[in-house]
Amino acid sequence: MIKMGFKGNITSKELPLFEGNNAYLKDFAISNDESAPITAGLFRLEKGESIAYDYTYEEMKLIIDREFHISDGSGEEITATKGDLIYFPKGSVITFRTDDFGLGYFVGQRGEDEA
Repeated sequence: MIKMGFKGNITSKELPLFEGNNAYLKDFAISNDESAPITAGLFRLEKGESIAYDYTYEEMKLIIDREFHISDGSGEEITATKGDLIYFPKGSVITFRTDDFGLGYFVGQRGEDEA
């Protein structure tokens, strides 16, 4: 019998520092499929320096609190707010910044701690 995984409320959990001094990330759920892993978690960015991230995998991010200013190097910048869903294709370089803070729930096609 295959059992589901229940993680409870992840939005109140503390997130470890990810990059620089204002970005935080934690993987909360990882699939059992080693040939095509899926990882889900939270990403938080506080006001401060922007961060650029090189996606080596496919990812979807749902904004669940506040906002992110996101650009993809093409000159286009969007402001993503609560409820917005963004797709980041493998090979894209994405810059994130915020005027206050932003919190996003992500699902990526990668293994645990491969961000």
